Amino acid sequence: MRGLGGAVVVAALAACAAGCGSRGVAVRQGMIDVPGGRVWYRIVGSGTKTPLLLLHGGPGAPSYYLKPLAALADERPVVFYDQLGCGHSPAPADSSLWTIDRFVRELAAVRQALHLEQVHILGTSWGTILALEYMKTHPAGVKSLVMASPALDIHQWSADAESLKSTLPDSTQRVIADAEKRGVTDSPAYQAAMMEYYQRYVARRQPWSPDIDSTFAQLGQSVYTTMDGPSEFTLTGTLHDYDGTAFLSRLSLPVLYTCGEFDEALPRTVAAFARATPGAEMRIFPGAAHVTMHDDSANYVAAVRDFLRRADAKGGGR
Repeated sequence: MRGLGGAVVVAALAACAAGCGSRGVAVRQGMIDVPGGRVWYRIVGSGTKTPLLLLHGGPGAPSYYLKPLAALADERPVVFYDQLGCGHSPAPADSSLWTIDRFVRELAAVRQALHLEQVHILGTSWGTILALEYMKTHPAGVKSLVMASPALDIHQWSADAESLKSTLPDSTQRVIADAEKRGVTDSPAYQAAMMEYYQRYVARRQPWSPDIDSTFAQLGQSVYTTMDGPSEFTLTGTLHDYDGTAFLSRLSLPVLYTCGEFDEALPRTVAAFARATPGAEMRIFPGAAHVTMHDDSANYVAAVRDFLRRADAKGGGR
């Protein structure tokens, strides 16, 4: 493992170009050796508070859409990385790489290489599965978790997706059913139907930002299809039986659950996860969907900032 090999310090102008939005905030980026390949990372900020490590969703949806969280870099380092197989971390279309265990080991390698002895972890969607499975390894120094739009019970996720899909126009539902029956989910008609769902329940703020466009454009199709399936509402991949809820009662650190009012991670389902987690907090963001940090950036960043400050004040860490 190369540790920080290849890291560079970029000038403040580059920090703004990276989506930080704060003057004079340094950016360091590079590549890290992990099981199965190499992954790209970017660290924004160098404040004295505990770093925040971000786990993007998908699986295979690179970290572009998380850029609003770089606003937190005025008081702590914010660590972005693209998991293997997407974005700046390309990999062969090798389905043997796409396992929960390998992604957990990848996360451990990233944390070790970047010397993140104390850390907060924020996972979104699939990233909440990754965060939870990582916590099962009993890592030291994790001070808190933010579980953003969690997908911790895929059977429930599928049931919720069916209820949301039923709100689409009948013609759209027929397109989806026909394409899935005929196995042509790569057809333009199916893709258009999928986008209609996404604009309601994934990212409601229109037009989509360039960062959301980039997330979709650089989606790791191999990892997404292998682990998830053809779309957010048809989960036929290896995660289709995943249920991590039994472990929630064993979490003994501060946990914040977040979701949007119109999130595909339904607020009532997220509330059930929060109730199962000792001492957990929950925030629902009105008018927002799954990428809440884009749909309501100001309020989302403020809520996460407040939670992290309070978690820092408590001290400790597993």
